[in-house]
Amino acid sequence: MSPFQPLKLPNGAVIPNRIAKAAMEENLAHPDQTPSDELLRLYHAWAEGGAGLLLTGNVMVDARAMTGPGGVVLEEGQKLERFREWARIGRAQGAQFWMQINHPGRQMQANLGQPTVAPSAVALEMGGLSKMFPVPKPLDEAEIAALIQRFARTAVLAEQAGFTGVQVHAAHGYLLSQFLSPLSNRREDRWGGSLENRARFLLEVVKAVRAQVSPGFCVAVKLNSADFQRGGFEPSDARQVVLWLNELDVDLVELSGGSYEAPAMQGDARDGRTLAREAYFLEFAQEIAAIARMPVMVTGGIRRLPVVEQVLASGVAMAGIGTALAVDPALPRRWRNGETRASAELPPIRWKRKALAALAYMALVKFQMRRLAAGSQPDPNASPLKALLNEQWKTLGRTRQYKKQMSKRA
Repeated sequence: MSPFQPLKLPNGAVIPNRIAKAAMEENLAHPDQTPSDELLRLYHAWAEGGAGLLLTGNVMVDARAMTGPGGVVLEEGQKLERFREWARIGRAQGAQFWMQINHPGRQMQANLGQPTVAPSAVALEMGGLSKMFPVPKPLDEAEIAALIQRFARTAVLAEQAGFTGVQVHAAHGYLLSQFLSPLSNRREDRWGGSLENRARFLLEVVKAVRAQVSPGFCVAVKLNSADFQRGGFEPSDARQVVLWLNELDVDLVELSGGSYEAPAMQGDARDGRTLAREAYFLEFAQEIAAIARMPVMVTGGIRRLPVVEQVLASGVAMAGIGTALAVDPALPRRWRNGETRASAELPPIRWKRKALAALAYMALVKFQMRRLAAGSQPDPNASPLKALLNEQWKTLGRTRQYKKQMSKRA
């Protein structure tokens, strides 16, 4: 199957080709938490790059709950003008443009000064970095109900702004993923215990979103294939969750894996010398595609056209590309124009402290995006240490700005 063949979704919408720009956290919001000029320039580059589907980085459903300072928030009361411009830019070349909607749960740093919530009072275990994250407060029934409606309301506002869909983020250790995992969800009520109970929050969010948007608006889910932690969310769990999602009006499921504690989604242990290692969630995605009623997309390490072709030949409907499009946003267009050997990647970081290496890798990806947002070319050979220090410095400034903003709201 050609990567440039259209994909028709269950709700009738069409994605013009099988390559997606996967979500990456940009932290490029304006101080009022709307899309900044820099963010718009970044998405202009990606829209011009030729991917059939663009997924935004985290858009938060609650300004009090951020994966990091500088993030975009879309909640009741937020002005939509900048979001409409964002949607216009993302759709300008014909791509589907979906907003990834999210809540961090316990994966929110303590220095942001906001209460941290989760299914249970279970803190992150990240070695020496654990102190950066507080012990979260367990959500009560009323708070869970309110959060379900927050996800739905953000989806409605995204549709009003001109986006063509949303992706509910239930992977990478964020709140919905925390409910799914028995390591972070130790509740004994209807939201915890059995997998059916642990999946209830995700399923209720999807139902609420689908009920409040139009039939032609796409609703997708991002799901971990596994947590990659002993005793956590496992492939058999993910398979069952997809079977439950089959009964809902879901247009696409994206499979990834890992969390802050086990960042498998970065592939830092893979060297990319074989196709199998490059598309490192593909084997599981094939199994899910065989039982899923909706198209399946796999994301994780893909950066070469032969790997995209292998993904599609396996029965998976779409290939999601993240880091490679931060290094070269025009890869899909180059492939379509005959540059079949074109590729893009960042060098692996082999530091002994894996948690620190993961932070450095994320900082290096953000460094590439900032260069694109400034109208410059990426620099994949930049120093990871310098990128990490620069990102930490910028984060300090954004943190002060965020705390000032939240103080005004209070």
